[in-house]
Amino acid sequence: MLRAGGSLGNAGAALALTRAGFRYAAHLIPTEPRMPFAYRPFKAPLAALALFFAAATLAHAAGPMPKGQAPGWYRMMVGSFEVTALSDGTVDLPVDQLLTGTTPAKVKAALARAYLKPPLETSVNGFLVNTGSKLVLIDAGAAGLFGPTLGKLVAHLRASGYTPEQVDEIYLTHLHADHVGGITGADGKTLVFPNATVRLHAKEAGFWLDQATMDKAPEGMKDFFKGAMASMKPYVDAGKVKTFDADGELVPGIRAMSTTGHTPGHAAYVVESNGAKMVMWGDLMHVAAVQFPDPSVTIQFDVTTKAARAQRVKAYADAAKKGYFVAVAHVPFPGIGQLRPDGKGYRWLPANYTANNPAAK
Repeated sequence: MLRAGGSLGNAGAALALTRAGFRYAAHLIPTEPRMPFAYRPFKAPLAALALFFAAATLAHAAGPMPKGQAPGWYRMMVGSFEVTALSDGTVDLPVDQLLTGTTPAKVKAALARAYLKPPLETSVNGFLVNTGSKLVLIDAGAAGLFGPTLGKLVAHLRASGYTPEQVDEIYLTHLHADHVGGITGADGKTLVFPNATVRLHAKEAGFWLDQATMDKAPEGMKDFFKGAMASMKPYVDAGKVKTFDADGELVPGIRAMSTTGHTPGHAAYVVESNGAKMVMWGDLMHVAAVQFPDPSVTIQFDVTTKAARAQRVKAYADAAKKGYFVAVAHVPFPGIGQLRPDGKGYRWLPANYTANNPAAK
């Protein structure tokens, strides 16, 4: 039967496919079989089989696309410690306009070499470390402070088998909204991690949580201060904030390392167990396709551009020389990998996928 316009309807298409399938199947059966029986009894089941495949093809073609992804968590071991990468989501960023120390044309060219283009879908990652005695979250995502495509970290933490109530400590690399927003509920009062103590560098707290500093800041920066203050207030009021002012161990196997530049008190966290090592970089970098080949490229969000560049150059060189894993907030999820020198820059080697099988030795 033909639809208006002369095209076959679904039933007609199925019938045509069935006939074609039958003719093909019949062609495969010899007309002079060596066994003393005719092939006619095979016609019915072959036709039914052809009809099944034709109908299945049409049904699948009409199916809706659910879209989305599996829950955003990925787990691997660092020595005897378990590290779980947690996705807070992704956000589209006009990186050709945000990166500095370069030009929009150069940024676009670097992205094109990786088959990318602006606006760049950019990951926001946090990392959960289980030492066996402590559960430590390093950066907490944005919650609602950075738009509707972020704020998934807590849901992914639950999907990974943990609950917010189990988290003992939260280590913040810095107080930008996409790293601190997730610690507090949308009402501005709820402690999302009610049993956790928040740790950060004293200089970071002293800068972003200071009203006088905010009052003197350029208008375009004031929202950064407001987001940090709103997110931290419930923990400050509850006496659940502890700062540090020097590098050193916070819990056995995890130590703070000052990396000031991107912000006045930016810190990285070094995780070490049984000879294995991973360094949580925070915002030492933002755009893998641009800043690994050229570490000199900076970003508008850097408070002190020169210092931020120097910290990145130092971190890249050390990771490449020693071969340990790094975990990065804005490298595509899960954001874990290693570096190798490559010309004047570096090559990013994402961690080999592991099923993290508990039976594996």
